[in-house]
Amino acid sequence: MKSFWKSFFIVFVLIVLAVTTFSETLKRDETFFFGGGLWSAPSNWNPLTPWAAVPGTVGGIYETLFAYDPLTNEFIPWLAEKGYWQDDNHYYLKLRSNLKWTDGEVLNVDDVIYTFEIAKKNTGITYSSIWNWMTNIKKLSDTELVFEFSDPRYHEWNYQLYQISIIPKHIWKNYPIDEVVTLANENPVGSGMYLAYDKTDDRMIFKRNDDWWGKDVFGLPAPKYLVELKIFSNNVALGMLMKGELDVSNFFLPGIPSVKNIYGIKTWFKKAPYMLSDNTALLFLNTRKKPMDDPKFRRALAYAINVAPTIRRVYEYQVKEANPLGFLPIDSWMKYYDENVVKEYGFNYSPAMANKILDEAGYKDIDNDGYRETPDGKKIDLTIIVPFGWTDWMESIKNISADFEKIGIKAEPKFPDFGKYMEDMNSATFDMLINNFNSNVSSTPWTYFNWLFESNQVNNEKEYGGNWGRYVNQELFDLINEFNKTRDEEKGKEIASKIEKIFLEEMPVIPLWYNGMWFQASEKYWTNYPSEENPVAWPSLWGGRWQVGGNIMLLNLKPAK
Repeated sequence: MKSFWKSFFIVFVLIVLAVTTFSETLKRDETFFFGGGLWSAPSNWNPLTPWAAVPGTVGGIYETLFAYDPLTNEFIPWLAEKGYWQDDNHYYLKLRSNLKWTDGEVLNVDDVIYTFEIAKKNTGITYSSIWNWMTNIKKLSDTELVFEFSDPRYHEWNYQLYQISIIPKHIWKNYPIDEVVTLANENPVGSGMYLAYDKTDDRMIFKRNDDWWGKDVFGLPAPKYLVELKIFSNNVALGMLMKGELDVSNFFLPGIPSVKNIYGIKTWFKKAPYMLSDNTALLFLNTRKKPMDDPKFRRALAYAINVAPTIRRVYEYQVKEANPLGFLPIDSWMKYYDENVVKEYGFNYSPAMANKILDEAGYKDIDNDGYRETPDGKKIDLTIIVPFGWTDWMESIKNISADFEKIGIKAEPKFPDFGKYMEDMNSATFDMLINNFNSNVSSTPWTYFNWLFESNQVNNEKEYGGNWGRYVNQELFDLINEFNKTRDEEKGKEIASKIEKIFLEEMPVIPLWYNGMWFQASEKYWTNYPSEENPVAWPSLWGGRWQVGGNIMLLNLKPAK
């Protein structure tokens, strides 16, 4: 224990010294420090590979056509002044007239067209699949264009409107087309309200773009500099937050409920659950393995899990139990949530029901060792995995393992390193695992359905798009595709109900709890943070979230003095 505190003290002092040294260069009352999204030394600013880029590349340096507000379920015109469907196959877009790149060049529809057409030529770009159902982009003027579709995916298109970063044609046209996804893109030229200013191994520094086109529309953000810190220790992040050396933390910080009032730390809610619900943690079951290939067995497991101890002991009530579908409590998703379907086919914590289902399905303890065997007499010896070091999930699967043991199912918790966890997940060599990678807030539950039941790669040796349990159900796949192609909301609700019925009857994944939108803030140097009383923005500066709240949060900050 002494060695732990000695190590903690050394790491804490080194980070504080680094912050202090940096503060000698940048004035503290002009500089905003944050953490929670940077996990390696900054080395990539390529908006065409957003998963690899430094958080803030998309949204801060490069911008999207729209921003999206999950709190109001509204699209915020950003580079675009407006956009709408003219008919079922044509989407009209008008850009703002005063747009420019940070090198002074004008940003117009030629840049938008180039951004889309480059993905037609290089299929390694994340949104290149749009060209499977988009046929042409027609330029009407320097600020107007029309996207033409042969077989439009309306939900997917709306999602991409706030995902795709517009890039400058006059720069990117000079790169070989087959190399654009391998560029580190140092010294990026974007259109955003911040510039890439400097970096070290443990931080990324942004400088405000005082010549930003958006200052006449949105105003300029108050912080002149943003410093994004790489912090691996939750204890260090908590210590810095308590001292005011970290302005915003997007980390999960154990202990926040106990210390927040003592140190004046702001969270979204003043009391439990403290955090907004941002994404859903689910137990994926490998349906290629027995007995997880049996929907009755899977449903029994759903009834057996009691998440209350995890919420109480592991998360200190900073998260909430998920509903049976795992739908986030946001309007864009819940308007498609069929209460009647959930009432008829859903589940709740009930070991008695779990035992009943298993008994009736023929899973019995034949050899009297306390564990059930399969109907054909084979032993059930399973494992549940989460990455080592993810302490909240590590504790949670210990609880889940104990829940399964109570109904006679042996499932041992194991903690491989992250690389092994990813390999097992992508190659479907696991039994059960917890994951939440693409269950986060969005403008449509299509993103959730499409991730949970990804169909394009399900038969590949390795799967990278979701559906980790390799569940195959062509009827379900077709319904999700039909939902994506439906503009009419009432028709969409009908299709969603059918999807939800299959989901709950088959239970290939089990929703557990909502991971929080981890957000803790110090008001020592900055104020006017988002909160329940001041719901101006989703309070996240994670990668991919600057255009889903982060920018609006920054624009609303005010100096404390």
